[in-house]
Amino acid sequence: MAGSKAAKRSLRTYNYDLTITQYDELSPFAMLVRTSVFVNEQGYKNEFDFIDENAHHFVIFDGKKPVATARVYFDALMETYCLGRIAVLKDYRGLGLGEDLIEAAQNYVKDLHGRNLALHAQVSKMSFYERFGYQAEGEQDEDEGVPHVWMWKRFAE
Repeated sequence: MAGSKAAKRSLRTYNYDLTITQYDELSPFAMLVRTSVFVNEQGYKNEFDFIDENAHHFVIFDGKKPVATARVYFDALMETYCLGRIAVLKDYRGLGLGEDLIEAAQNYVKDLHGRNLALHAQVSKMSFYERFGYQAEGEQDEDEGVPHVWMWKRFAE
């Protein structure tokens, strides 16, 4: 485990103690959330890949329960850091956890002196990422039959 960042947040009508924990390898906690969201809910079959071995993983916990996750990795062909596999359990959506993951990932990349961050967004989720300054670039493609597009955010020097 590389380190952790704790944040207490007031969500809806009650308080949670939320902790963002970072891992240098795919943790079973991230696997649990991704399986629930991408495999069970969305029907993806090839959720885990070789990128997981070299990615930096973020997991948000509600107490001891993993409730959200994302990963960041460097793509040598694209010459940029990439953010992906952002997943929040259904009961925790709309509480700002996706935003927390994006902020944590962006700070991580900035700490590594990265100048931009790319993500392969589901087209149906583009407006979510646009709120954080990501812009679509290139043609739409598909990932297991789901329309996706590459989006980029460039950081100020």
